[in-house]
Amino acid sequence: MQTSQKLLIYNQFNKNIFRVIRERSTVAATVCPYASQTETNEVEIARIKNETTTKYLPYTQVPGPKPLPIIGNTWRFAPIIGQFKISDIATMSFLLNQVFGRIVKVSGLMGRPDLLFVYDCDEIEKCHRNEGPTPFRPSMPSLVKYKSELRKDFFGDLPGVVGVHGEQWREFRSRVQKPVLQLSTVRRYVKPLEKVTDDFLQRCTQHLLDEKSELPNDFSNEIHKWSLECIGLVALDTRFGCLDEKLDPKSEPQQIINAAQFVLRNIAILELKAPYWRWFPSISPMWKRYVANMDYFVEICMKNISKATERLKAGSEGALDGEPSLIELVLREEKNEKLATTMALDLILVGIDTISMAVCSILYQLATRPEEQQKMYEELKRNIPDPNTPLTIQTLEKNKYTKAFIKEVLRVYSTVIGNGRTLQKDTPICGYMIPKGVQVVFPNLVVGVDDEFVSDAREFRPERWIKSPDNDTNLHKFASLPYGHGARVYWEHIYFYACKFKLIFFLQMCLGRRFADLEMQILLAKLIRNYKLEYNYAPLKYAITFMYAPDGDLKFKMTRREE
Repeated sequence: MQTSQKLLIYNQFNKNIFRVIRERSTVAATVCPYASQTETNEVEIARIKNETTTKYLPYTQVPGPKPLPIIGNTWRFAPIIGQFKISDIATMSFLLNQVFGRIVKVSGLMGRPDLLFVYDCDEIEKCHRNEGPTPFRPSMPSLVKYKSELRKDFFGDLPGVVGVHGEQWREFRSRVQKPVLQLSTVRRYVKPLEKVTDDFLQRCTQHLLDEKSELPNDFSNEIHKWSLECIGLVALDTRFGCLDEKLDPKSEPQQIINAAQFVLRNIAILELKAPYWRWFPSISPMWKRYVANMDYFVEICMKNISKATERLKAGSEGALDGEPSLIELVLREEKNEKLATTMALDLILVGIDTISMAVCSILYQLATRPEEQQKMYEELKRNIPDPNTPLTIQTLEKNKYTKAFIKEVLRVYSTVIGNGRTLQKDTPICGYMIPKGVQVVFPNLVVGVDDEFVSDAREFRPERWIKSPDNDTNLHKFASLPYGHGARVYWEHIYFYACKFKLIFFLQMCLGRRFADLEMQILLAKLIRNYKLEYNYAPLKYAITFMYAPDGDLKFKMTRREE
């Protein structure tokens, strides 16, 4: 359905919308009078708090869809009478911006706080800059309930980084991040991950291609297998066997894939629809399946962590050709199997579907953009003249266009449609005083294609990410945040460590970011250097499952390139 049609439907359900727009149009477009300032100390924060209220409009005046009595705005996602399916969340995000402006309040969501959508990159930057050392991201109540209530006996006081906030988050992160984020650790995985990717491409060419040289309808499931094989190697020191010639539907690897897809792809249903599972968990089929799949994850992780512990006790060589693996480094440092299991669980939970869906989107864009694919191939051919040459970090770093293509896909078709924060204090945003406790959403998918923040935003142009004297593209640094930003991601501490008499430091970032980038770059380098990818069917639309990705069969044609 086209955006204009969606807008018409939206108007039919809200007869007073355009009256509200006329009344508040100047308000909705207001830029916060403090947008250009960065408050850097307690004195300034106190000054803002004491400003006369006349400088900020009250929260009650923030524009947004009007909630109905009792059922609020939850009805908009209800079957039959609702305006949107869960898969329409991306469309809804665009519509809210079109109808209400730069700031939109969605209140009356049963069982959860108000959502405040902010479509102004300057305001988004200000929100991040003014965060404290442990900002709160809007949590996933389902995961919080599982970790802090149902399995508190296992997770205890250090339940990980996903769905965890405050001091618990900081304490856990500080204990595992050094080995996870060290470049020396990441470099050790180039060769093993290249082997996984070679096995994946061999499976594609020998077992998946049909007589037309096309991949099967369920190729996205094959990408999930590759992703799980990669993340299993990184997080658990193991090859699950996902890429075996004949993988039984009841095999452990396929069950892990199924469990990940169920957990992640039903979070939106658990969170956005009426949360009956919170009040009546024993009679909620969805909640029961969620818990069963999470229990299965913990069991798999614990089993493989125990194997790594036994290797260490036996004095065996490291899992990576004699070098210590990520898990072995954590176990040596902390000597805590539960902590290592929790870290592995978080990496797997956020890694399998996130990387898989990003790769699906990247490959679809490559297959439907032959000119860009040719540029990538020519770059790879220059940097890897012999396609059989093993990859190195240095080789991957030279592939500037390849990395820029990934960034451009994640800007225009952001796999994660939005980031967010739960405000820890009253905060001025876009001229309104927003109270503590409101969940603020920063819609990557919308601001990333807004001409105010990105030059020619609707144009797909990877070159905009390549630094050069001739590149004067306007690209707001907060217009595309596929890995998030802020103290939870980059700045909480700067860790220093000595290496070969140099002082090296790294900034905090998403724990899995470097491994995710590495896996995608290796796949593109091996695939596009050796094969041409095409898509010869009707264009696919994008939709939300847990991530934003092409909705349909990825029947790519894959043909070997002639040297």
